[in-house]
Amino acid sequence: MIQYGLVLLLALWALTPVSASAQPTCVRDALDREICLAAPATRIVSLSPGATELLFSAGAGDSVVAVSAWSDFPAEAAALPQVGDSNRLDLEAIVSLAPELVVAWIDGNSRSQLERIADLGIPVFWLAPRTFEDIARAVEDLALLTGQPAEGKARAESFREEITSLESAYASAQAVRVFYQIWGQPLMTVNREELISKAIELCGGVNVFGHLPRLVPRISREAVLAANPDVIVTAGQDGNIRWLEDWRQFPGLTAVTAGNLFLEPPDLLARPTLRIVEGARHLCQTLEQARANL
Repeated sequence: MIQYGLVLLLALWALTPVSASAQPTCVRDALDREICLAAPATRIVSLSPGATELLFSAGAGDSVVAVSAWSDFPAEAAALPQVGDSNRLDLEAIVSLAPELVVAWIDGNSRSQLERIADLGIPVFWLAPRTFEDIARAVEDLALLTGQPAEGKARAESFREEITSLESAYASAQAVRVFYQIWGQPLMTVNREELISKAIELCGGVNVFGHLPRLVPRISREAVLAANPDVIVTAGQDGNIRWLEDWRQFPGLTAVTAGNLFLEPPDLLARPTLRIVEGARHLCQTLEQARANL
């Protein structure tokens, strides 16, 4: 089926007139590869929920023809066909859609699977936002590749201004030591390179496991008890309250004694998109409450 899809793509491209004077649009992706398009992409496949959000933020939502599982924001994305998830992509379905651009996520998609797509001549743009600036730049780059440079630049600049405003508001805030729990069994957190940790720092918090070498390290319950955080935070639906309640069996923890066990809204911090500024703002308010409790 992939062979057939390649023939179909080549036939379509052969019938598409290309101006000899047209200058390609080129950007560099997270793998430091230069991605060049002769014309703005009008058929795009997004392979992660974060990539989907960023494409819509860049003004390219109307050009997205398929997405990965869990692409539920904005609402229009949830109605699009799905071509797999982080565990398995349907390569035949992707090729059959004749995409002009595929947007992938380094932490979630298979490099080997996507190399097969690239070998067919389909441009693959890789994302891996590690900083707030990376998010803004990703929106600008996707906007360039899809012919929406002004809209992408405006949204990226607005995002930068909101982040700067939060930095200024909490620059002198009292430091509080934070344990951010992202999973229960096994117990998992984030190190300082993960964007959630950067949001904690933005709000005047200190990630007690920021020094660990892995982006998403597994830790022991004993390690949390030894770190004795001032605040324990997790995110998700109400079911994750159980993770917080489990810590109440350790009344010696400062976070438990102070009543600093907090549940943040799902997705806002977990996805490296423009909405992370909403998540950061909510987290900053949470840490202000934690300071008052200490």
